[in-house]
Amino acid sequence: MQVKREERYSLRLQVNGKRYEEQVEPRKLLSDFLREDCGLTGTHVGCEHGVCGACTVLVDGRAVRSCLILAIQAEGADITTVEGLAQGGKPHPLQEAFSECHALQCGFCTPGILMSSVEFLQTHADPGKEEIADMLSGHLCRCTGYKGIVEALQQVADRRKEGEKHESGDPVSICSRTTPTV
Repeated sequence: MQVKREERYSLRLQVNGKRYEEQVEPRKLLSDFLREDCGLTGTHVGCEHGVCGACTVLVDGRAVRSCLILAIQAEGADITTVEGLAQGGKPHPLQEAFSECHALQCGFCTPGILMSSVEFLQTHADPGKEEIADMLSGHLCRCTGYKGIVEALQQVADRRKEGEKHESGDPVSICSRTTPTV
């Protein structure tokens, strides 16, 4: 297929519940479309080779490295970025657990890990440490040592398993390092 450099294609998709219809270059990556055209800069671009996982988003509910697919390949898709996790001004349970368990430091890898974790917990109701570690092997984090991330995922899974409604009362934390109360 021969494509002229200035040629653009119509792209229709939904991102975090909002419909977008844009004209895009056929070579534009989904990560660049989300950041530049949608203004959603929570999708971070690290390696641009799909190795670090920082650009992970959900495409039709599946965790995808947005630096590895072209925007036009997402035609008609329903995409969720880290900005779409919080609902009604309330953080997603994973975001709360990451804060409680000190699962982030610089935060560069956090959006991608959160997005992979959303899909992971939908398919693994009661994950063990090894399963969590296996999922995390697709993400590079140089700051945390992963301990807090594993604890955060276990905490969310335990709360779901116990049927605990996160909005009610003070949930029990399994984090080894809880935030001191003042």
